[in-house]
Amino acid sequence: MSKLKNKVAIVTGGNSGIGFGIAEAFRNEGAVGAITGRNEATLASAADALGTGFIGIKGDVTSLSDLENTFKKTADKFGKIDVLVVNAGGVVDGFPMAAITDVTEENYDRYMDLNLKSVYFTVQKSLPYLNDGASVILIGSSAAHRAVPGMAIYSAAKAAIISLAKGLSLDLLSRKIRVNTLSPGSIDTPVFGKIVPQEQLEQVKQAWTDITPAGRQGLPSDIGHAAVFLASDDSAFIVGTEILSDGGLTNISLMK
Repeated sequence: MSKLKNKVAIVTGGNSGIGFGIAEAFRNEGAVGAITGRNEATLASAADALGTGFIGIKGDVTSLSDLENTFKKTADKFGKIDVLVVNAGGVVDGFPMAAITDVTEENYDRYMDLNLKSVYFTVQKSLPYLNDGASVILIGSSAAHRAVPGMAIYSAAKAAIISLAKGLSLDLLSRKIRVNTLSPGSIDTPVFGKIVPQEQLEQVKQAWTDITPAGRQGLPSDIGHAAVFLASDDSAFIVGTEILSDGGLTNISLMK
């Protein structure tokens, strides 16, 4: 498999879940590159699993200096960067998602910093190192299209990502850098354990399965395959748009 042969990729938050699934799919298609994460143990384990073609770089995407370090280290190691997957985001440790009646200003700021601000500056800090013609993939969410209890801030941030891909693509037309959004639906990853009490975990997963027309939760590999398409030359004419990889969750209703 060689759709990404000779491509150098960075996947932020590539040490687990969807990010690791994307990095693994890239590796399987011939790419090399870097994954980032804040947890040294999971980062080292993920890098080992990906093999010698990938390195792990510890960093926090909400830190501009960490972002600059990530891109510099990757470019120094591999000489170029062809693909950037802006995946890091999601639940903020210590700040549970909540309804508007329970959200503090700090809660709001933390979620926007991680899920929107960091995305913008990840792309900005990558620009001196990205090749002309590079592919940038922003990880959105089907939550941008439908309301879910307690997730208003997260959903708003992900909706903004879809718009951001359009504006950034316009800004970067002269360099032929394509920016697109890849939006997962309900994906079976460890993140559920951060949101849902352990005793309710299987019940919640089943509830998502029941409303997903494909009849199952997605897997990180499902998102990985879609990301390979957006990273490859197969999607050369796709610019500033969104691909939903959600098993039909957004656009098909199972109501009878």
